[in-house]
Amino acid sequence: MADQDLELDEWEAASRAAAPSAEDEMANTLMGEAVPDKPRSAADLEAVYDIPVKVQAVLGKSSMQVNQLLKLGRGAVVELDRKVGEAIDIYVNNRLVARGEVVVVEDRLGITMTEIIKTDRN
Repeated sequence: MADQDLELDEWEAASRAAAPSAEDEMANTLMGEAVPDKPRSAADLEAVYDIPVKVQAVLGKSSMQVNQLLKLGRGAVVELDRKVGEAIDIYVNNRLVARGEVVVVEDRLGITMTEIIKTDRN
């Protein structure tokens, strides 16, 4: 009986390695890794469509001391580390994913993505 259990365990391990589970595939998709030998479509990602993410468009950054910050008032100008026309950074959940330009859409500001940033995952 012990030999049969061992063979069954080996078979299960081999089948898991050969065919990833739906959970493994979803985790790989969320981690940005492609699952080989499986076509991907928008329908495959329906499970993640309703997950909220935080999107930030960073025009620039500045560093100052607390006493300088406390002196700021209405109309104060804070110099940023970017030049006019330079691309802005777009973060999703605190991860840099793209760069873009500020645009005006009707009476609101918007962003046009000009570059998608691909990062290596280790």
